[in-house]
Amino acid sequence: MSAPYSQSKALWAITRASFKAIFAHPTAIIFSILFPIIFIMIFGAFGSDGPVRHRIAISPECDTANALFDSLKANEFVRIARYSDTNAMNRDFEKGNLAAILEIHKNPGGPVPYRVGVKYTSASGRNVGLFMQTLQFILLKLELGISGATNPHYAVVPEVKEVKQYRQIDFILPGQLGFSILFSTLFGIAFTFFGLREQLVLKRFYASPVSRIHILLGIGASRLFFQLINVVVLILFGHFMLNFTLQHGFATVMEMVLMSIYMLFLLLGVGLIFSSIVKSDTSIPLLINLFGFPQMLLSGTFFPIEVFPKWLQQICNILPLTQFNNAMRKISFEGLSIFDCWKEIGILSIWMVVVYIILIRVLKWE
Repeated sequence: MSAPYSQSKALWAITRASFKAIFAHPTAIIFSILFPIIFIMIFGAFGSDGPVRHRIAISPECDTANALFDSLKANEFVRIARYSDTNAMNRDFEKGNLAAILEIHKNPGGPVPYRVGVKYTSASGRNVGLFMQTLQFILLKLELGISGATNPHYAVVPEVKEVKQYRQIDFILPGQLGFSILFSTLFGIAFTFFGLREQLVLKRFYASPVSRIHILLGIGASRLFFQLINVVVLILFGHFMLNFTLQHGFATVMEMVLMSIYMLFLLLGVGLIFSSIVKSDTSIPLLINLFGFPQMLLSGTFFPIEVFPKWLQQICNILPLTQFNNAMRKISFEGLSIFDCWKEIGILSIWMVVVYIILIRVLKWE
């Protein structure tokens, strides 16, 4: 009497074969790990600490022997750019690389001893407004000193609270995790499943005693395991190389891995949908880019969604990658538990239900 067919052994065989197939393509390693590491190093290098400094230039005719110029030089918010070539200064000025060009001239016979000219262009944007506030504050201090005001009405008493510093890497790395998971999973699942279907491998699987669910689980588990390796590598690289914040150490890493698994199951369904509705593999990148690139730009991957108008922020907040990025930042920097991210998980759950309902209707084996 023959032994009963083992579904678990079949599942393990499919998972192992699919996992080996991933490493047969070096581009998977490059796209999943190398690209995110490069982005992390580039964007993580943009420091977020320190005051905003206004870069200004002084015109060649400016009078620099006065208290205002000395105060500007000593001010930590102002950086005076020196130019030996006036043409180079004008080029930077027109490009918006300078907040303003300052001219200080004596004004003999006028109502005030000095005339302060501030030249700026439309390319200066909001920088000139911020600089004007700083300049007005410096002038006010000088005027008070000249008038001899010695009895101030207000006293500023600073109170500093020491908190965990939020660095640029704490924002960038969770976004790059989402970027890596999104595109690597979609490309990997969609092309793999489409290729197996076109080569009639799935048809042969379907004719065998292996159940459908075990075939899908085997293909999905290999991609899941591969992506989790990427997630752990990126987290550890960010923590030890760029001081990425992990509030509770190893426990935080495990919470981030669990959140990644949840997102991966959602993307697994999306990838299977794309592989089932296309007629040729050349259409797969188009669908993935249509789904992925808006999220990459609108989900807080490289910059906060608060920079967008309010109406666009409403759209951003329903995207699955936005919820994943928000949850990962809460877990890593704020030290929250995955169960505290109920809003993000709830929105992802809605997406998952919709995706798998569609998948059941469109999934093709032949």
